Amino acid sequence: MEASEILKQFQDVWENRHDYGRDWKKRKGGKVLGYFCTYAPEEVLYAADILPIRILGGHETPSLVTPHMFDMWCPFSRDCLNQGLQGKYDDYMDGLMETNCCLHPRQAFGAWIVNKPYLWSYWYVMPNAVRSPRSKPFLRGELEEFKKAIEEWTGKTITDEDLDRGIDIMNTNRRLMKQVYELRKQDNPPLTGAEAMTMVWASQLMDKREHNELLKQLLEALPNRKLDRDPGIRLMIIGSENDDRPFMEMVEDVLGGTFVIDDHCTGSRYFWDELTPEKDRLQAIANRYCDRIPCPGKDWGMEDISRKRFPHVLQLAKDYRAQGAILVQQKFCDPHELDIPSLRRYLEGNDIPCYFLEFEVTVPIGPFRIRVEAFLEQIKAEELFG
Repeated sequence: MEASEILKQFQDVWENRHDYGRDWKKRKGGKVLGYFCTYAPEEVLYAADILPIRILGGHETPSLVTPHMFDMWCPFSRDCLNQGLQGKYDDYMDGLMETNCCLHPRQAFGAWIVNKPYLWSYWYVMPNAVRSPRSKPFLRGELEEFKKAIEEWTGKTITDEDLDRGIDIMNTNRRLMKQVYELRKQDNPPLTGAEAMTMVWASQLMDKREHNELLKQLLEALPNRKLDRDPGIRLMIIGSENDDRPFMEMVEDVLGGTFVIDDHCTGSRYFWDELTPEKDRLQAIANRYCDRIPCPGKDWGMEDISRKRFPHVLQLAKDYRAQGAILVQQKFCDPHELDIPSLRRYLEGNDIPCYFLEFEVTVPIGPFRIRVEAFLEQIKAEELFG
């Protein structure tokens, strides 16, 4: 199968996620659990033969949300809740969980389960100060409680062998996607940034075992794929949740840039760190989620330790030879609103030009085109004239 066909399958899953969910349930007959945040321990869910699906944006005006959620809260969370209130998940999703990630998704979770009381629900307490020495033993205890709740819900005991299977499924997926990302270091990458991130979005929506098989085929096909395009300015895209493919396509297809790397929870931050197996499987899972590249809401809490994420982002920019970075923030996203000014100073202090954009439920492509075009021209001018 050609690379373009495989990438189109990822896009189809992203665009028709509810059709995929219904089809999976019909084929497999298992339970489907929705989650908001990438701190959800999917290893435990795959061990229990549950399909975890991430609740992503529908990019529609959230017309049903105002009685349940402040208008000043992040549009992504409002968009997710609106889909739940519309009943888009009703015929295939069995449960919903929240991972103590941010105030706004927490409100979306609470309003969703109040209005859909038939759903199984779970509040998973992921620590915020993940770099504290107390975080890993705490999370190991929370994982024990989560495992018991899943066993009670499904009526199935989760063995160490089951956990090993879940860990292997997740680690394989992370490893294969990272191999695809490695190919983006090339002078003319064999896939665009929009295609690469759609691959990641699909991994959060479909059975990882099926996704892994497609990834293996993609890795065989990509070395022979030559895109008939000038990659132009090599860009990094950074920030809060982003599944705005039309914006990325506009930058790459119209303005002549290429997103060669990203730092998003809908991108590299989701899969970058593998899990190191240990005899105590739950402790190994806890270690992975505490040690992974943190989101802005969790990169705090230790006065004697510097931020972990900033050097990682800079290293990605260097490894992928990014000539500039576009920093995007969902409107009213408090963690990233606090994070971005410091990150921008840090990157610009290391010779990575930055440009900031604030996203809404629907992205204003016209005004954004003008602003990004000016940024790309600025990068070109600085490289020509210093």
